[in-house]
Amino acid sequence: MKATQMQKNQTIQIDGKLYTIIDFEHVRLGGRGGAVYQTKLKSLTDGSILNVRLRSEETVEEVELDKQTYEYLYSSGSEHVLMDTTTYEEVALDDDAFGEGAKYLKTNTQLQVSMYHGRPVIVTLPNTVDLEVTDTQPEIKGATATGQPKPATLETGLVVQVPTFIKIGDVVRVDTRNGQYVTRVKE
Repeated sequence: MKATQMQKNQTIQIDGKLYTIIDFEHVRLGGRGGAVYQTKLKSLTDGSILNVRLRSEETVEEVELDKQTYEYLYSSGSEHVLMDTTTYEEVALDDDAFGEGAKYLKTNTQLQVSMYHGRPVIVTLPNTVDLEVTDTQPEIKGATATGQPKPATLETGLVVQVPTFIKIGDVVRVDTRNGQYVTRVKE
């Protein structure tokens, strides 16, 4: 496809490596330089960010990824085992496939896995997960007036800032995109 057809979140291949288009901007250069697309790409292999300038007439190779639903089963060290929900086939992925997402993994969580030539390249977590608080400071009377959050350790080891009324045993909803507390979950 031509650079003019790029869209955010598209997957492309440059020099044999896969990238997701995070952002791009059409920039007019002064003089006879013409116009270029200043493109911000994220590597699917190591998560590094690459800034690339593409001329409007340049072509990039668009890559179609197959999306499949997997269920998280368990972790062993830095290896995470997932099961294809249609074929029940298991696959083990390392921490690199999840990035920071491994902190949100809870047994039976449904995940979207994008495959390229049968190989998993992107694991997409649900936007929010519900996790139990395993450790936090006790509630201090009158502390709600200050509105100061306190740290809470969740069942996966993730530490998030929560309101002072949250106590051990509560289940909280956490946004996996920014790692922030959303709400307490009533059970």
